[in-house]
Order: sequence, then structure tokens, then C-alpha cells
Amino acid sequence: MDDDYGRDGRQDFIRGAKDIAKVVKKQAGKKVGRGVDKVADEYTKRSYKRFEEEDDDDDYPVQRSQDGDGYYRNDSRANDDDGGHSDSTEGHDEEDEIYEGEYQGIPGAESGKMGPVDGMAQQAQFRDLAQFEAERRKDQEELAQQYETILQECGHGKFQWTLYFVLGLALMADGVEIFVVGFVLPSAEKDMCLSEESKGMLGLIVYLGMMVGAFVWGGLADRIGRRQTLLVSLSINSVFAFFSSFVQGYSSFLFCRLLSGVGIGGSIPIVFSYYSEFLAQEKRGEHLSWLCMFWMIGGIYASAMAWAIIPHYGWSFQMGSAYQFHSWRVFVLVCAFPSVAAISALTTMPESPRFFLENGKHDEAWMILKQVHDTNMRAKGYPERVFSVTTIKTVKQMDELVDMGEGTAWHQRWRMKLTDLFGQVWSNFLAIFSPEYRRTTLMMMAVWFSMSFSYYGLTVWFPDMIKYLQKQEYSSRTKVFIKEKVEHVTFNFTLENQVHRNGEYFNNKFMNLKMKSMVFEDSLFDECYFEDITSSNTFFKNCTFIATLFYNTDLFKYRLINSKLINSTFLHNKEGCMLSDFSDENNAYMIYFVSFLGTLAVLPGNIVSALLMDKIGRLRMLAGSSVISCVSCFFLSFGNSESAMIALLCLFGGISIASWNALDVLTVELYPSDKRCTAFGFLNALCKLAAVLGISIFTSFVGITKAVPILFASGALAAGSFLAFKLPETRGHVLQ
Repeated sequence: MDDDYGRDGRQDFIRGAKDIAKVVKKQAGKKVGRGVDKVADEYTKRSYKRFEEEDDDDDYPVQRSQDGDGYYRNDSRANDDDGGHSDSTEGHDEEDEIYEGEYQGIPGAESGKMGPVDGMAQQAQFRDLAQFEAERRKDQEELAQQYETILQECGHGKFQWTLYFVLGLALMADGVEIFVVGFVLPSAEKDMCLSEESKGMLGLIVYLGMMVGAFVWGGLADRIGRRQTLLVSLSINSVFAFFSSFVQGYSSFLFCRLLSGVGIGGSIPIVFSYYSEFLAQEKRGEHLSWLCMFWMIGGIYASAMAWAIIPHYGWSFQMGSAYQFHSWRVFVLVCAFPSVAAISALTTMPESPRFFLENGKHDEAWMILKQVHDTNMRAKGYPERVFSVTTIKTVKQMDELVDMGEGTAWHQRWRMKLTDLFGQVWSNFLAIFSPEYRRTTLMMMAVWFSMSFSYYGLTVWFPDMIKYLQKQEYSSRTKVFIKEKVEHVTFNFTLENQVHRNGEYFNNKFMNLKMKSMVFEDSLFDECYFEDITSSNTFFKNCTFIATLFYNTDLFKYRLINSKLINSTFLHNKEGCMLSDFSDENNAYMIYFVSFLGTLAVLPGNIVSALLMDKIGRLRMLAGSSVISCVSCFFLSFGNSESAMIALLCLFGGISIASWNALDVLTVELYPSDKRCTAFGFLNALCKLAAVLGISIFTSFVGITKAVPILFASGALAAGSFLAFKLPETRGHVLQ
């Protein structure tokens, strides 16, 4: 034996023996009979005996216990040669049962699982990876069937409805996040001096953050658990949403909104996967569709809060000129409430039992399923009904996280564990492109991309088109004054939407007034006085100022285009920025009102899709809604007024929501439990990338042409509806 292994080989074999024993114990769970512990300890002891006589030195502390029969290493407990047992089962007989005489622990070898007696033989057998995969897949299929039967016994009741509202808050937080930046931009640009490029970047940064978050959190949820990952992601969202309401600079605000988006990006893929694993087959499509309503509720909440808070400019304070806290920051703070509420409620809910079963934790899964059963039965008035499940199928485990041992430094242990964890996440991601799932994944990528490209592109294009129509109408009412001469007049009222050409102004005073969309061209200002002026979209082009004083105004030199200043002075300029064309309160109210109507219009479509999802099937719902949405796009050509555009926005949103509901349900059901969040997260990340592209392309055609955005959207929806029919129907199938 020494020739084959040597001293190092003996040490490796001993360590391997203990590792195998640990794996057997870990797969058995914490609350098992003494059988598994006995065999695991017996296997360790035999491995030690194999080398104990050959290992004469004391380099490795393998010692004999006082009775001469048991062996231990370091702090390992001595085991009885013919009947030793672990601490967790001490004092129990062979027939002892754990949970009220019901749960029997791990099924024996006769049920198809790796029994403790043949642990060594199974370990050798599983060296053939292909055979191991085949057995693992068979275990998963058997588990899927048994799990569906268990959910049928647990019923649908109080527990599922409680979880519905808890996860609904997390989905609501995602809906709120989409609207926050759009609502605060008209006000935030004043405080942060944002250019058009900066405003565009701020609008897209949330989607980029959500794209990263969906991919990362979706992958982690399949490895460390749905509930734990969702808690972490929502916490990141809450923390950085809170910070973003207080930071002053544009870069800091941009960074906080980016990380806030990264946090909330995990909401959609985890929430739908998590909830689906508590739903029986006949309830799954309907109740996942009901869950989608919370995204709509998030949009309504954001619109209502913006309407109620942002225009109240008195809700603010400032500390000198360096720190300002205006009403829009209060709105940002309020928008973090759904995420905080979701975190608080989620701490009371258990992990998905399906995740535990996929990872060999059958005891924990059994306890949760019993909790679901007992909660529902008590609520229905049948507290005497007993949970009849005694054994649950579990899946053979492919790998474990790295166990570094006690001698390794803590930072090295953490680094190795994190490396191994992300290696497993990446391996899981590659698995959705394996031959078994490649066609499904590619088809789903095309459908998700086409849906997102058209939906987000159009929903952002709609408000921009409404703004453009408002601007056109506003411009049509512009008053033009040519060659006017004004002397010794004091202007102390609002000047708005006027153009003055070749005018002459002598010894005039402009005091305590607002200038909105005012343009002076080729005009002369001689001995004039400007005091306390606030301006928006106001410019002086090719003008001449002689002996003119500007006191406490925001008429900076960039508003004076190609103008001459002769003996003129600027004193105590206001700190501020050039405002957009329509930064008044009426325009802000219109933005909130349009968003409110757009999200409210989703309600009828959501109700119809929920009621029909399990009756007509996922594919018919997805493809049919996409076709109708495609047809509705052509009506956009007739939207030449503000009211018509709002009506078409509501129509499109109400129709397309059925497609999104069907797509969410289909994504959950097409992938197995150990890859579900990974696949959903990747597809949702692709969705956000398509949203960025759609928004960038569609908005670039505002004011130029309607034809290109309409053709792009219609073509994408038509392609998505065609590809949807190529996907497999999942209605009536058990959850993989």
C-alpha cells in the first residue's frame, strides 16, 4: 500500500474518507435515525483501520480510543464498533420516529435513493458522470410527480394568499423603480444642472442596473435559495434608494440609482419562480397572472405619490447653498417603502421547499410542506387533518461548496467558497444552453427580446410624442412682435411664449418676473435694469446691451447668443440651470396623469388573462395577444392629438399585458427547478437590454416620423407571435 500511495497518499485517502462520511451525513439531514450516522462513522473507522497499522509515526494525529475499538481524528468523537451513534440520535431506538410519528427521513435504497449501507459502492458508481446525470434526471422526474401530489394534498389557501401579498410587494417595488427617474427628472434637472445627454443617461441607467441584477440574482437564487437571495437584493435596493434621495451631485445620484436598479433586478425572476413552487398545477397559470397585477399597482402608486408630493415645493429645506432637499427627494424616499415592506414581510415566510429538495435538504422541505398543509387546513376548518406524507424523494447532489478545513485563513476560505459558488452559477448558466435546453432558450430569447423591444420602446415613445404635440400646440400660440420701441416701462409680470425682433428698449426695468419661452432677436437694450429674473427657455440672440445692470438673475452669458455687452454688469447671479421648455406644474401633472392612466388600463387585460390562462393555454394567450398588439400599432398613425395618443397608449397597454403574463408563466414552467431562476434571470436581463435599445431607437424619431417606430414595433411583435407558436405548451404539466 505504501508503494501505491506513500505517506501523502495515505493522508489524502484518510481525508477523502472523512469527506465522504461528511457528505453522507449532510445529505441525510440533521434530524435522522441512527442508521445513517452509524454507517458514516463506520465507514470512517474502517478507512482509518486500513492505514492505522501502516502509519507508525505521529505526523497525523490518528489515535485509538481508550476501549481500543473506536477511532477519531482531532476532535472526532469515538464510535462504538457495533452500535455507535451520533449526538443527534443518542437515546433513540431503531424504531424512533422524528416528527409526531409521521416523517421517516431519507427513503432507503429500495426507493431508488443512495442508501447509507452502500455509500462506498455508490460513490464508485457515480464516477461515471453520464450515468450519474441519468440517475439524477430520473430522480428529478420522480420528485416532480411526487411534489405535485404533495401540493395537491396541501391545498390552496391561506398560506398561498399570504405569500401572494408578500411577494406582490417585491413585484410592486420593481414597478415603482421603472417610474421614479422619469417622474423626478423635470424637477431634478433644476437642482443638478442636467444637460439633455445627462437626462438621457439617467433615464437608461435604471434599466442597465436591472439588467445586471436580473442575471446575477437569478443565478444565485438557484444556488443559495430564493428567499435569501430576494432578501439581499431588496435590501440593496432599499439602501441605495434611500441614499439617492439625499445625495446632491449628479454622479452620486446616478451611482445610487444604478445600484438601486441592480438590487431590484432580482425581483421578477425570483418572485415568479418562488411563488410557482407553492402552486399546484391547476392553480399555477391563474395565480401567477394575478401576481402580475402588483407591477401595475406599483405604477399606480408611483404616479399617485408623484402627483401628491412633487408639485408641493414647500416640502423642502436647505442648508446654505450647498445642500438642498426639495419635494422630489421626498418622493424618491417614499418610493422605497414597498421594498422595505417586502423585506419585513418576507422574513416571516419560509424558503421554497422545492429548492430544499433539489439540494438534498428533505427534512427542511418536509417541515415547510407540513406548515403549508396545516395552515391551509386550519383556515378551512379542518385542523384535525394530518399531513400524510412520510417520505419525500430527493435528488442526488452533483457537488458541494468547498470545505477548506480549520487550518486555512478565513479570507482564503471565503475566497475559495465564493470562487466555487460563482463557478457553480456560471456552470448552471451554461446548462441552459446545453443540447437539452438550447432550442427552448434560443426561442425564448427571441420572444423576450421582441416583446421588450416593442413594449418599452412604444411606452416611452408615447409620452415623448405627447410632449412633442404639446410643444407644437404651444408654438402655434406664440406671439411675434417686430420693431417695437419701449421707453421708461417697468415689467413686473410674467412674459411667456413671445418672440421680439428688432426691438428697442430704453431705460426699462424688468423686475421680479418669470420669462418662459421668450426670444429677443436683433434688439437693443440701453440703460435697462434686470432684477430677480427667473427664466426658462429664454434667449437673447444678436442683441446689444449698453449700460445695463443684471442683478440677482439667472440670465447667464450662455443665454446671450452672439450678443454684445457694452459697460454692462452682472451682480449676484442666481445659482440655477437652464430649464426645459415645459417645466411648469401643468406639464408635470400631465406626465403623472398619463402614466396613471397607462398603468390603470392594464387592469382589464390582467383580469382576462388570469381567468383564461389555464383554459386556453399559455401559447395561445401569448401569440394571440401579440397579434392583437401588432394590429393595434397601426392605429398609432391616426394619433394626431394629445387625447388620441393617450387613448392609444391605454389600448396598447391593456392588450399587451396578456402577452407578458403568458410569457412569465411559460418561462417558469419550461425550465427545471435547479435552473429556473437562472434562466428567468438571464431572459429578464435580455429584456432590459432590449428595452434600452428600443427606447434609444424609438425616441430618436420623435418629431421626425411616426412610420419607423410603428414599423419596428409591429415587426417585432409579429416575429414574437410567430416564434411563440414554436414553443412547447406547458399547460397541464407538472412543474419540472
